[in-house]
Amino acid sequence: MRINVVSDVHGRADALAKAGVGADALICLGDLVLFIDYADTSQGIFPDLFGHERAAEYVRLRTEKRFDEARALSAVLWADLGGDPREHIEKAVRAQYADLFAAMPVPSYLTYGNVDVPSLWPDYVREGQHVLDGETAEIGGLTFGFVGGGLQTRYRTSYELPDEVYAAKVAALGPVDVLCTHIPPAVPDLLYDVVAKRFERGSEATLDYIRTYQPRYALFGHVHQPLAPRTRIGRTECLNVGHFRGRGTPFTLDL
Repeated sequence: MRINVVSDVHGRADALAKAGVGADALICLGDLVLFIDYADTSQGIFPDLFGHERAAEYVRLRTEKRFDEARALSAVLWADLGGDPREHIEKAVRAQYADLFAAMPVPSYLTYGNVDVPSLWPDYVREGQHVLDGETAEIGGLTFGFVGGGLQTRYRTSYELPDEVYAAKVAALGPVDVLCTHIPPAVPDLLYDVVAKRFERGSEATLDYIRTYQPRYALFGHVHQPLAPRTRIGRTECLNVGHFRGRGTPFTLDL
């Protein structure tokens, strides 16, 4: 059985349409939405609304960890734009989801990333696209467990959860053959982004789960340029499947 796996799609509907070629199924570990591309600040919802120069300024402030200034800049831009920011964002997110779910191959198994908006997904999911979060699915005779979203951070992205809520979803899985999450387990080498030069948050609950149940694989994304793309915890191979927006090709798992 061949499974293609993607994560951090961030608007790449063009590449997503080809991501299932040669595979029995596609797994998507979330972050479909592109709010802003730190590598190309002309791309995403923020520059579409406010322009490339303002987007570049916003990225610079956040990269320099000047979060209060970034929020102040954002507040001024939203005020000048007028209307409810949530309505502007939802309209843009819906447009992206319409393209992405239309491009998503079937059969596919999906969970949410930290920048996704779960409440909107039911409007776009097609037959053969299975959304799972704190749930399991049988694929090719193996049990796959899925946990979506991220943990709370200073970045305040749209689907960040309290640690205890996230941990409850992990605990609900029971033993699986393949663990599929958006964020990595809390292993420092898996969490450090060598380009952004910062640690992302990983899950202690996921790390404890891996140590307890020892699935064959733990698959995840979230960290776009990790110091270590893979490691082993006991018998479990932990694999960052890659930044799909940047790579444009899926990670292939032969089982």
